[in-house]
Amino acid sequence: MTDLVIVGAGPFGLTLARVLAERGRRVTVVERRGHIGGNAYSSADPDTGIEVHNYGAHLFHTSNQKVWDFLSRFTDWTGYTHRVFTVHAGQVYPLPVSLATINQFFGTSLSPDQARGLIAQQASQDPQDGPGYQVGAGGQAGTGGQSAATSAPTADRHKAADDPSLSLDAKAVRMIGRPLYEAFIRNYTAKQWQVAPDQLPGSVIGRLPVRYDYDTRYFSDPHQGLPCQGFTALWERLADHHLIELRLGEDYLGASATAGPFTKASCSGQVPVVFTGPIDRYFDQSAGPLGWRTLDFEWEHPATGDFQGCPVMNYADLDPAWTRIIEFRHFHPERDYPPDRTVIAREFPRQAGPEDEPYYPVNTPRDRQRLDRYRELAATEPDVKFGGRLGRYQYLDMDMAVASALAMAAEMLA
Repeated sequence: MTDLVIVGAGPFGLTLARVLAERGRRVTVVERRGHIGGNAYSSADPDTGIEVHNYGAHLFHTSNQKVWDFLSRFTDWTGYTHRVFTVHAGQVYPLPVSLATINQFFGTSLSPDQARGLIAQQASQDPQDGPGYQVGAGGQAGTGGQSAATSAPTADRHKAADDPSLSLDAKAVRMIGRPLYEAFIRNYTAKQWQVAPDQLPGSVIGRLPVRYDYDTRYFSDPHQGLPCQGFTALWERLADHHLIELRLGEDYLGASATAGPFTKASCSGQVPVVFTGPIDRYFDQSAGPLGWRTLDFEWEHPATGDFQGCPVMNYADLDPAWTRIIEFRHFHPERDYPPDRTVIAREFPRQAGPEDEPYYPVNTPRDRQRLDRYRELAATEPDVKFGGRLGRYQYLDMDMAVASALAMAAEMLA
């Protein structure tokens, strides 16, 4: 007997299971794959012992004290701070866009106020419709001979930049101007999402900060780090409770006898369910398939102790075809890894097919129309809740997924 079935053993499902189990609920977690942690699963590379993130780089960061305190019950944290670099036109730049990026790209030594003025000009005047942007003598950047130290955008322009209806490319140009957008964002985004940037919502680029100082950290959250013993150890401790039953390798949506005893057919109307898989697949894609992005990886073991000098190197141009290279040893510099071997993974995004692991919701206008229909269907489904990145069709960082699970647990317990 069980009080609740949770479909999916990712960060959302395991957090929900743990909170409810600690309040006396018997929880069964059904996971189609043979491991827990969802896409935040990590394992030791058999050749080198280096911990790799099997589904791409996962970094933990949060401003949510409640989330940090909850997960800190199950792990200690390293002091890892994420920094990313990107290759464009044969040069390496720091990301996200900071004063270091701006001055290197334009060949200037602008102050913070001068850089703000330059980006304000470029955000308000598209060079496709006006004079070209150039760098003047004496390191002063401007447009058509104008000084870079101009006034900030008007209130109307600020309002436009915050308009939720803006596409990614429109919002990005308002944030950083067209030259930086075309250098670092446009082609990378086209490779990453396999969708034209004007078809993606502005919220995708809204997660990336723009800084007018030399802070090159990727995230600004006060809490950052990696689990000292790795992500999988964290997930295993979350699931280690006598009222949690883990059932790995069982497909809740499967119809065959090998799917296990907990399936959609057997649980419907019999036991409450929280479904964290793709919401469109739950409803047999009756309103049409939602767009998902997946990833392919090209793994390599170079005979060197340091392949690229950092954990993540992005490639902003259309060539090469990969979006980034991850070198996993740099996530844990405190560990004693081999001095003459390393592990890298080249990342190739593409649209997910029916048999692929969905990673990220694409969220085009057509997707949002279909999602509205699936939400209507979900509202009529008895004793079934939908959660997590796939169940909500929403991009959620790990801390957001955990926060969402804590909120759902509180609601269910109330």
